[in-house]
Amino acid sequence: MSRRYAVLGAGSWGTALALVLARNGHDVRLWGHDPEAVRSMGVTGHNPRYLTDIPLAAAIQPRIDLASALEDIDALLIAVPSHAFAETLRQLPGQLPAGIPVLWATKGLDAASGGLLHELAGQALPGHPLAVLSGPTFAREVARGLPTAVVLAGHDRAIVQALGHDFHDERFRVYISDDLVGVELGGAVKNVLAIATGIADGLGFGANARAGLITRGLAEVRRLGASLGAEDRTLTGLAGMGDLILTCTDDQSRNRRMGLALGRGESIAAAAETIGEVVEGVRTAGEVGALARRLMVELPICQAVEAIVLGRETPMAAAKNLMERQPGAEFGD
Repeated sequence: MSRRYAVLGAGSWGTALALVLARNGHDVRLWGHDPEAVRSMGVTGHNPRYLTDIPLAAAIQPRIDLASALEDIDALLIAVPSHAFAETLRQLPGQLPAGIPVLWATKGLDAASGGLLHELAGQALPGHPLAVLSGPTFAREVARGLPTAVVLAGHDRAIVQALGHDFHDERFRVYISDDLVGVELGGAVKNVLAIATGIADGLGFGANARAGLITRGLAEVRRLGASLGAEDRTLTGLAGMGDLILTCTDDQSRNRRMGLALGRGESIAAAAETIGEVVEGVRTAGEVGALARRLMVELPICQAVEAIVLGRETPMAAAKNLMERQPGAEFGD
């Protein structure tokens, strides 16, 4: 059954997911915050800034006006960076058709509260079924139709299954979950850990260190997840371990590239300018660090990244501090 979707966020990820929906026969209104970029999409049939070599499907209609994008839609997908998530939600009440499902593919925490995004969405949009889509995904591979597997999580299983069917095809496999906390947490913390592994590689520490950081990083995600009530199996699945492995090991990852630059002695500002897109893990490092302190959960790798991005420690000093920590049992926490 064909449905009408609005996709808010015309970056690489929003554009890629719009292409998935269009490929599956749905009408898509793609809205972005930059009117000139959206106008260019309508004229050229390409996103002028992201995935520029991949043509937009005919079913994707770029929209400058948010009210026009939301009119008479059947479902809403939010794909903006985490720092813009709250502001995007604030624009929706009064414009969004009543009761329609709202899902997001944003990975991160709320900048103001440090909370998970479904908490924010639940407060802003009462009466709307909510879901989050996450997993090991690079936008360019999704846009090209390369095989990908994701998780879609929400509390109303029938609605989540219907939404999953809208995205699912032979190239984009969707698994269903009811663990919003675990899926969101895995997608947020992996960005911080990808910076850590990038730093280690930038410092020339080698494959052993990378594997150790990924494995102990997963232990940190699971430890934080347990304190928030996430299901452990979620964090060892696609949205946790799967996304962590992808982001830590492939240079398509903006967060990994940021870490590589920091390990080689570049500044955050210089690296961000070279990368040219939002590097979520830089902001999320501080938010995860604050959350860990509030919950009194020990996250030494994440907090080392926080110290580096805040300028409190150099990458080499942070690495030395990690290695000099007292030895303990692998599964003692």
